[in-house]
Amino acid sequence: MRSLSLTAAAKVNLYLEITGDRADGYHELVMVLQSIDLRDRVTLRLRSDDQITLDVLPNGMVPADASNLAYRAARALFDRTPNVGGVHITLEKHIPVGAGLAGGSTDGAAVLVGLNQLWELGLSQTDLCGLAAQLGSDVPFCLLGGTVLATGRGEVLSPLPNVVPVALVLAKPRSLSVSTVWAYQTFRAERLLATSPKQGQRYSQNLLRALNQQAAAAEWAPWLYNDLERVVLPHYRAIADLKAALQSPPPDLQPLQVLMSGSGAAVFALCNGRPQAHALREFLIQTQPEVEAWVVHSQGHSIELD
Repeated sequence: MRSLSLTAAAKVNLYLEITGDRADGYHELVMVLQSIDLRDRVTLRLRSDDQITLDVLPNGMVPADASNLAYRAARALFDRTPNVGGVHITLEKHIPVGAGLAGGSTDGAAVLVGLNQLWELGLSQTDLCGLAAQLGSDVPFCLLGGTVLATGRGEVLSPLPNVVPVALVLAKPRSLSVSTVWAYQTFRAERLLATSPKQGQRYSQNLLRALNQQAAAAEWAPWLYNDLERVVLPHYRAIADLKAALQSPPPDLQPLQVLMSGSGAAVFALCNGRPQAHALREFLIQTQPEVEAWVVHSQGHSIELD
């Protein structure tokens, strides 16, 4: 086999609570992560030399250099098992950048899965997760996918029953991205941990109970929460306005809940089924021309052979 193509799923945060600071500079987190069917395509082609090269389509969307998580994932495998040869990676980007959707992380996860097969490395899921954790906090989840409780800095994963399938309207302001590093650094600088709302533990317990019971979305929607809204929304008026627009459509389009994903800039509306989601998206793009929006659905997996 000389080439392989995979698709890699984005994620949304159904829950994100910052519970403490860590000595390594990260934060202690409690998150519930959910795969969705918005996907990048990752194509791997073996080279005759030992070089790792990368193209990104469309050009300029993200750096096509050694800082890219897809490149770093290939380098991590190459350094672990040298003399396997080289690879050319092509990323076809569909997941928005700087949106809190783990687009870079899921590309890195796809490279780990694909090269493990293409280079015939025989690494176990545990081996791959160990490498993934070194690359970034979201990469281990992107290997696993589905509905997952993530703790630590996000790398300690406890799979949950997959949610009863749900439809979401995912939206973000055009040409706006938010740095995850900035969001967490600003959260710390503004000492927001000291003033964190006290409902966090109750929210997470209620959400986990409903998810473990595979309850309908209406039963767990009230418990969705994202601590980073407290720092991002005051600094990015466009994201705050987008969330408000999704919270106040015509009555027949009212979603179950609206939440920012991760550090933004994406916001999602949890809908009462697919027809409502498509109607809400149409309403949004007609009334908010500066916004791009998609109808997406929950998924029980992340990386797929294409």
